[in-house]
Amino acid sequence: MLENIDLSLVNWSRAQFALTAMFHWLFVPLTLGLSFIIAFMETIYVKTGNPEWKRITKFWMKLFGINFAIGVATGIILEFEFGTNWSNYSWFVGDIFGAPLAIEGIMAFFMESTFIAVMFFGWGKVSKKFHLTATWLTAAGANLSALWILVANGWMQNPVGMKFNPETARNEMESFWDVFLSPTAVTKFLHTTTSGYVLAALFVVGISSWFLLKKRHVLFAKRSIVVAAIFGLVSSVMLIASGDGSARDVAKTQPMKFAAMESLYEGQRQAPLIAIGLFGKEHDDPMNRDSDQEFLVKIEIPNMLSYLAFLEVDAFVPGIKDLVLGNEQHNIISYKEKILRGYEAQQTLKAFKEAKGENELKYNELKAKFDDKEWIENYFRYFGYGNYYDPDPEQLELNAFKIVPPISLSFYAFHIMVILGGHFMLLFMVVLWLIYRKKLETNKVVLYTALWTIPLAYIASQAGWIVAEVGRQPWVIQDLMPTMTAVSKIDTSSVMITFWLFTITFVALAIAEVKIMVKQIKNGPKEGGHN
Repeated sequence: MLENIDLSLVNWSRAQFALTAMFHWLFVPLTLGLSFIIAFMETIYVKTGNPEWKRITKFWMKLFGINFAIGVATGIILEFEFGTNWSNYSWFVGDIFGAPLAIEGIMAFFMESTFIAVMFFGWGKVSKKFHLTATWLTAAGANLSALWILVANGWMQNPVGMKFNPETARNEMESFWDVFLSPTAVTKFLHTTTSGYVLAALFVVGISSWFLLKKRHVLFAKRSIVVAAIFGLVSSVMLIASGDGSARDVAKTQPMKFAAMESLYEGQRQAPLIAIGLFGKEHDDPMNRDSDQEFLVKIEIPNMLSYLAFLEVDAFVPGIKDLVLGNEQHNIISYKEKILRGYEAQQTLKAFKEAKGENELKYNELKAKFDDKEWIENYFRYFGYGNYYDPDPEQLELNAFKIVPPISLSFYAFHIMVILGGHFMLLFMVVLWLIYRKKLETNKVVLYTALWTIPLAYIASQAGWIVAEVGRQPWVIQDLMPTMTAVSKIDTSSVMITFWLFTITFVALAIAEVKIMVKQIKNGPKEGGHN
């Protein structure tokens, strides 16, 4: 089946979607966190009546608005790409995937866009309390938008609450609450949003540190740092807790991604967690690699991976070889067996369509299979693997190895994210301690560290999405639909052209935003509470 796929079209479509998603994610995290930081600052203003807090609020609100506008533009393009570049995907699961996106558009986006107008233009035109309410509702709307998008993405990672309709060859939602409250969706939402809160807090702390280094707007900078650092420290604790839950969910629902994150080839009990690792020369055949010999440098935490995955230090963590070749002792079936079962599910669907109107008895018999929970569990759940079927046994074996995600990229992205997360939490603690000791202004090392941590926050945020999306390849919907079958049947050249057009546009937007933001920061907050 692979020979019928235009890999050039697939690769360019993937590249275009990755480009759009990563540029979009440059703006979203700051929006998620900064909206709440602004709300807290305005709350202090309303409670105290101190005009300095109004001045502080309006400065950060201006930076929020610049970022928000460009984030919306890239987000709209991203959603349109589902229809233009991924129409097969939209057909196969649109009844499920479309619901969260529709709710996001109707509820969250309209709520956000309505109250953001009051937030920006309502100063002096509405009461303080009403304006504060609008600010909080804008923050809530921004995060509700993220909620529904992440519910949709969580379903792609772990498809639940659905039923396949063989008549239409579409998946249909069977339980909205199973989709909405899926552990994958919940942990993804909590982990992703709290990462945005941490990034925004680092942004505020870093910019405020620049003001302290320049000895400008010192009171403004100190107060901004206090609010942002407290918010960031609390968010860091939540980030670690949600990351822990997310890792266990991945170990359960996406074991291949989990093995790739740790470059674990041979499954083992009491598996150590690699704190820091540097790869040596990679082998062309992943099955000839060895978990220990793979690294030039490796620092491990004993038993931690087993505990992280299953909360037991003696738990068995399957490796890449176990998942590809199978492991009878731990009831892990091989990828080759999954391919055969997926192929049988696809052939059953094909026979069902052929029997319709031709053989009523066979038609009803085959239809009953799609209502049989045992058959669904043993065969249909591997539906997507059928695309890797080949009648040649040797080629079938080789195809099984193609269902392994990029190991190095998954490993490095995961560990960069984790290491930087630890750095962020430590930085917030140090900043708050120095504020308490009234020594932050004079500690240039910490101030410069805070300033240069801003780009590190964006690197960690992008690394998190690389883990989530690259680690689940080759699946667009885990186990049900490979990425290569999800693309629209369009001309490759059109995707190439739009890829470069989007690249030019997004780079120009990013440069423009940075220039505008830098200009606003250099100007600083205006005196007298007016911006």
